[in-house]
Amino acid sequence: MRLLVTGGAGFIGANFCHYWKQRYPQSTLVVLDALTYAGNRASLKSLEGQEGFLFVAGDINDYALVERLLAEHRLNTIVHFAAESHVDRSIHDPDAFLRTNILGTHTLLQAARKQWLDGPEGRIPHRFHHISTDEVYGTLRPQDPAFREDTPYAPNSPYAASKAASDHLVRAYQHTYGLATTTSNCSNNYGPYHFPEKLIPLVILNILHGRPLPIYGDGQQIRDWLFVEDHCQGIARILEKGREGESYNIGGHNEWANLDIVRLICRLLDQAFAEDAELRQRYPQMPACHGQAAESLISYVKDRPGHDRRYAIDAHKISAELGYQPQHRFEEGIRKTIDWYLQRSDWWQPLLGEQYAAWLEKQYVG
Repeated sequence: MRLLVTGGAGFIGANFCHYWKQRYPQSTLVVLDALTYAGNRASLKSLEGQEGFLFVAGDINDYALVERLLAEHRLNTIVHFAAESHVDRSIHDPDAFLRTNILGTHTLLQAARKQWLDGPEGRIPHRFHHISTDEVYGTLRPQDPAFREDTPYAPNSPYAASKAASDHLVRAYQHTYGLATTTSNCSNNYGPYHFPEKLIPLVILNILHGRPLPIYGDGQQIRDWLFVEDHCQGIARILEKGREGESYNIGGHNEWANLDIVRLICRLLDQAFAEDAELRQRYPQMPACHGQAAESLISYVKDRPGHDRRYAIDAHKISAELGYQPQHRFEEGIRKTIDWYLQRSDWWQPLLGEQYAAWLEKQYVG
């Protein structure tokens, strides 16, 4: 496989690039990323200069660029991560989500169709793998069974609706034109290189800087959480053995309420600061430095519009067909994530400029 990875400078995309190059060091991997606010080329720094790796700054809506990359590098696989993905942002600026998630996906499909189906060589072996989300399925009540691949779509936010539309486009290109596609719908990811607007990195960095932790509603919104490396393993299994035209749910079998996650991170950071005096010197605003528990930062705010109550993924299909199993228990993954953020301030500190820090203080948790 010779890969074009869209959105490869984003959170999951960057982790996938590291995972894939470690698994297949001689493979060709071209990253296309527009480097919008959540794209960070520093996340790929250790891959730059490696044989077979190329970074290209560009927009997936640029058809000529996508077509040129596919042809010039003889790429036969697209792994499509590029997306606007923050629900709050989709509520305030839905247009950007439609441009990237719907029109951008269609541009990629058009270019793939031309190169892989309608080119001078005729049909060539290929794969278009589309990364989607569990949010396309809507919300679950406490006793409802987890989302399956055949659960009807019922998106409740502009973000989820735009991803649902892109899923349908991918399916349509497979059924109408014969494009070899697969789709994966994943649960909430966490781990290294996660942009600080999302729940877990936001909580970690707010605690380190002594900032409030405003919880939406009662904090009992439930999500299924998946360590990002386990997600990358699932994508690799689909690329290697997944059936053409199929969708696969990738989940962690790991449901947690938002408030419980916040409390867990608070407890683990309190422990870390109690055991390491050097941390107290580096982060003097942390509550532990003033004799307080991190939980003292928790406050409650009005719930956001259309906030889904529960997501849960049934991942039996990918387990049964492709032998996939997540490798990280949640507390283990959270500890690894916290340790990474404590050790890699060189990665996240540049993101906390004056303008961004002011925005960060206004973000709600969950």
